[in-house]
Amino acid sequence: MEVLLGQVRGRLEVGDRRVREFLAEFGRRLLRPALARRHPELGSLGFFLRPSELARTIEGMAGEHVRVPRGLIFHIPPANVDTVFVYSWALSALMGNRNVVRLSPRSGAVAEAIVETLQEALREADPVVGQTQRIISYEREAEAVTAALSAACDLRVVWGGDRTVQDVRRYPLPPHARDLVFPDRSSFAVIRAAAWLCAPRAARVSVAEGFVNDTYWFDQAACSSPRTVFWVGAEVDCDAARADFIDHVSRVITARGWGVDAAMAVEKRVSTYGLAADGVAQSVEFRGNALANVTLAAADQAPRRWLGAGTFAHARLGSPAELAGLVERRDQTMTHYGFGRPELEELARALAGRGVDRMVPVGSALSFHRVWDGVDLPAEFTRLVTVVR
Repeated sequence: MEVLLGQVRGRLEVGDRRVREFLAEFGRRLLRPALARRHPELGSLGFFLRPSELARTIEGMAGEHVRVPRGLIFHIPPANVDTVFVYSWALSALMGNRNVVRLSPRSGAVAEAIVETLQEALREADPVVGQTQRIISYEREAEAVTAALSAACDLRVVWGGDRTVQDVRRYPLPPHARDLVFPDRSSFAVIRAAAWLCAPRAARVSVAEGFVNDTYWFDQAACSSPRTVFWVGAEVDCDAARADFIDHVSRVITARGWGVDAAMAVEKRVSTYGLAADGVAQSVEFRGNALANVTLAAADQAPRRWLGAGTFAHARLGSPAELAGLVERRDQTMTHYGFGRPELEELARALAGRGVDRMVPVGSALSFHRVWDGVDLPAEFTRLVTVVR
């Protein structure tokens, strides 16, 4: 560890031109057609790293204080969503920090493609960029490594769930350092039934495609992927809209060739039949192994736990205001269709911080933003220096 920490050296500034050029080139490489066809989820990442977006992030940091990098940032991202570490690390690097990212040995093909592309971009970047950034991998059992990096860092960023956060917190930080944690979260979709039924077919197809992207890219395991769909409106409208929506989603899944293996199919049946046995599910419908739909007996029984890739609970609400009594603190993203901005803002005020940190259109659940889980990440990755003359 002493060797690694000695290697992570060099000085950068907030919004350093060298880092911006490197990240922009990295983003362009992620958008290469051959790579995008293999891993379409990298398109959002490449879009996030485009020069105009990086410039907006920097411009948004302007203020009366001088912003400086926080120092050495230790990132522990989840193994089940391969792209998360890039967003966190990229924003931290953009803020001029030295970074060490610990990738799980269980990370998949997408993470491998990202790292390969990152190495390509680094070869053309200013040497100081490579000197200040490290991506490493080791088993969770290597406690000495986590302990040493924790003891040396100025900020520790932990993703991956409650258990991971609790495990990592066993390793002490320096007195001046602190944790930025992203524990277990769950998300849901809200669709106005009348708006769905009145929408032209092309719009419904587009929304169904967006919903599939939100849920199937990471096997519905991403914290922002919806697990429950709330239908708002009269019962007859909700029943008709839900049936048509499921048909559209099923066609998208079939067209894209998405499926699940036998083990996952069994997991989904165990989970859904378990809900039925507990009286939570009123009915269960399977469309092959890839899509399972559960009609809840009551809206307040929406499951927060993962039920298996492509498993969705459905419930009806008379109005979006009813969500105020259903939302929990662990609810993160609300994807929506058929609602105007004033209505959404009114709901946000009614929720009053009890839950839901993001309200985005269906299809944008996985679109990363500098403000995540209610946290302004660039601000967290910097320190403010007060200068009075």
